[in-house]
Amino acid sequence: MIRTCITLLIFLSTTALANDYSAKVIYGEDNRLDMYQVQDPMMISLAHSTVALMRPSDLREEGAITHIADSPIGRAYGLCTDEPFYDQNSAAFCSGFLVAPDTMVTAGHCISSQSACSNTRFVFGFERGVAGIRATSVPSSNVYTCKTLIHSVQNSGGEDFAVVKLDRPVVNHEPLNLSPETAVPGTGLTVIGHPSGLPTKVSGGANVRRVLDQHLVANLDTYGGNSGSAVFNTETGAVEGILVRGERDYVYENGCRRSNRCADDGCRGEDVTLIKQVKPYLEQ
Repeated sequence: MIRTCITLLIFLSTTALANDYSAKVIYGEDNRLDMYQVQDPMMISLAHSTVALMRPSDLREEGAITHIADSPIGRAYGLCTDEPFYDQNSAAFCSGFLVAPDTMVTAGHCISSQSACSNTRFVFGFERGVAGIRATSVPSSNVYTCKTLIHSVQNSGGEDFAVVKLDRPVVNHEPLNLSPETAVPGTGLTVIGHPSGLPTKVSGGANVRRVLDQHLVANLDTYGGNSGSAVFNTETGAVEGILVRGERDYVYENGCRRSNRCADDGCRGEDVTLIKQVKPYLEQ
């Protein structure tokens, strides 16, 4: 979902959410897990190469530590109190992932211009690694800025991605492997990113429904904030594509917002730009 800032006004606007073409949804069971709940070593490793996109105004550097704005999602979004992660903070407006030591990929609608890129901070480690501990700070060394927007494209029914060169090589986080071939229907998928701006969530149990020329469609459990997330082949760990759009996230119910839910084989599905669309721009 396109979010230029995380503010109460935007989050309480039903019209904005309803009309946002890149919204997302839950299919079947909610498969989202915090990092401390993830048991698969491969998924833990992959998550360390994903990044949260934040505004400079939501970060405050104090020497070796950078503090992250603490805006609980429940109040910001007007969620029903029994919604998962109700008390967790929402600080990311999009997600991304590392593809080279100094290069990352996200959705094109997340970063559409050099100006937007310059006004974005790329934050590694925005996660809940321990139960009960709020994700409100990271080492300052985990925060990167944009040097150059290499390429950005946004087509509402097709490809949607951006390639960003960071201000310096990333340390302690490895570039991800990209799938050499396009996934086929039935391929198992896992998405890692920041649904509704939350700390990192790993969500598996999905599969490819169909494959088109520039994107695939899958039943991934995703929300706004997941835009730009890496979508992985669950078996190999290779990146199959970039999460870009889908169903609406939330619906109103008795005066509060609740996650929109579909059957595993229902609704339109979530669109994932194929990683093959990105590869030519990584060779520049």
